[in-house]
Amino acid sequence: MSRPEKGKVPTDGGAGLGQNPFAGALGGLGNLASAPAQAASPSPAATGSGAAKAEDGSGKNRGRVDVLRTTAGRGGKTVTVAKNFIGIGGAEKEALCKKMRAAAGCGGTVKDGVIEIQGDQREVVARVLREAGFRPVMAGG
Repeated sequence: MSRPEKGKVPTDGGAGLGQNPFAGALGGLGNLASAPAQAASPSPAATGSGAAKAEDGSGKNRGRVDVLRTTAGRGGKTVTVAKNFIGIGGAEKEALCKKMRAAAGCGGTVKDGVIEIQGDQREVVARVLREAGFRPVMAGG
């Protein structure tokens, strides 16, 4: 290996870094990718039927969601609002909104983490939320 010129960093790979502190501890584990997939997740029979439902997104207790009817700031138009979701992201809210629009046969959107469905569709929205495992609570008039 030749010496680099003064002020330049060698780029030829250089010598090895020496002893790897993880070589001894991890060397005996073999290929980690070949670990059985069943060991990471418990079987539904061992955990009961409630856990099996929770895995596919239709678990019983995913939290309380407020369902209300409002006209404020909409020129007198009635809108059904589902809000106060806990633990779900925007993609799942979009999917729920799509199911609600299809079930109610009307338009709707997700704005600022709140699902808005056109018209007084509280019963339809509550049914879709119940099927998804949420606990809808009617609020407002």
